Amino acid sequence: MKKQSINQTVPVRIVPSLSVTTMVQAAMIAALYVVLTFIANAFGLANHAIQVRISEALTILPYFTPAAIPGLFLGCLISNILTGCILPDIIFGSLATLAGALGTYALRRWKWCAPVTPILANILVVPLVLIYGYGFLIEGASLLYCYLYYVITVGIGEIISCGFLGMGLLFTLEKYTGKIFPKQNV
Repeated sequence: MKKQSINQTVPVRIVPSLSVTTMVQAAMIAALYVVLTFIANAFGLANHAIQVRISEALTILPYFTPAAIPGLFLGCLISNILTGCILPDIIFGSLATLAGALGTYALRRWKWCAPVTPILANILVVPLVLIYGYGFLIEGASLLYCYLYYVITVGIGEIISCGFLGMGLLFTLEKYTGKIFPKQNV
């Protein structure tokens, strides 16, 4: 075995860190999510059975940048806390947004799939939160009926938010991709 002299440098493995650009983008997306949720909440659109959270349109942003994933999660988490949601909604609603953002990023090669995972994540999770967290039950109806009812109502809001508004945002931002979301060496 060869001895190393004191003057020799030992190679150090450098772990890539988050760039300032990535952190700023994530913070801006989180802040924008909170502001848009407050606007929707002011009009009574952000919570309850039919939820048209304008902020959910931002769930297409992982199509452009992975910085949107933590930004959307934190934005949803902060929004749910500040708008007075109960703990299961804060936790599971935020995790549904995180799952949707991860799915959008995973499917970014297929533009038209950008809103699919946020819609699916929310229509599967939010009805359970409405039923078990808030106790929104329909008198005389079975749990399955209640769940399916909320799948439809939450689905309508998510299709409006993520599908129509989100895809409109995607096509608008696509024109400015290089300026807004510059390519980064990660």
